[in-house]
Amino acid sequence: MLLDTSFVIDLLRGRESAVERIKSLETEAIATNISTPSIFELFVGITLSKKPASEKKRIMDAIASWGTFPLDMKSAQIAGRVQGQLIGEGNMIDPEDAMIAGIAINNGETILTRNVKHFQRIPEVIVETY
Repeated sequence: MLLDTSFVIDLLRGRESAVERIKSLETEAIATNISTPSIFELFVGITLSKKPASEKKRIMDAIASWGTFPLDMKSAQIAGRVQGQLIGEGNMIDPEDAMIAGIAINNGETILTRNVKHFQRIPEVIVETY
């Protein structure tokens, strides 16, 4: 399961549906992973935070037990194709979301997100919400 940035933020904020979903993933022994574009997005938030040191610690503690999927060559190629197709259709999404989608497609991962509308535009992506 590839955890999208929106899920991580909701989890850190204690949103009940996110907390329950992470517990169920742990109970079901489903591997949880985060992508490097999500880490990028989280660090943007850390930098803008009024308490960056404590925010960084909270985030690093949360993601410590998860695997990490990088934006490697193949994932980047898929992401570029996805973003190009969406732009051509007039349905552009944030570049980071296209990168996350490329990583998910390349690794056969389902994306767990609150941001369903962006990812549902990409036929090859399996999306789950909470």
